[in-house]
Amino acid sequence: MELFENERVIYHARLHWALFLGPAMLLFLGGLSISTKGLVAAIMFGLGLLWGILSYKTFSNSSIRLTNKRVLVRVGTLIRKMYAVSLTDIALVDLHQPSLGVILNFGNITILHGNKFKSSFKMVASPTEFVAKVREQMAATQDDALPTS
Repeated sequence: MELFENERVIYHARLHWALFLGPAMLLFLGGLSISTKGLVAAIMFGLGLLWGILSYKTFSNSSIRLTNKRVLVRVGTLIRKMYAVSLTDIALVDLHQPSLGVILNFGNITILHGNKFKSSFKMVASPTEFVAKVREQMAATQDDALPTS
């Protein structure tokens, strides 16, 4: 997504490497059991490999940017989600971190905008920092919009 005139990127978030844990586990278990389980293990290994490739494409093609005017999100490979939400339109920015997410520092972010639309994206690295930056920029945008006397 292109930036508007006088728009600058303030913060850039990425997806977390934990996105690869599921495919890695499937590859590991499939690889270990190929000699005993044969075809079933080979299929498991192949699915893990395919899942890993799709996860890598998702990881490398995703972008979450906060500008001084909007939140720009592009995530996914097969099912691509693209959001461009104005900071003045955001009603709520919410964060959910599962217990493993707290340990490894990843989480899911939900943005409620337009009082009826909800945009969610998962596996964001350093989500608390991103949410804090968004809230900080929302406050700055509201302060700029207030009339001065």
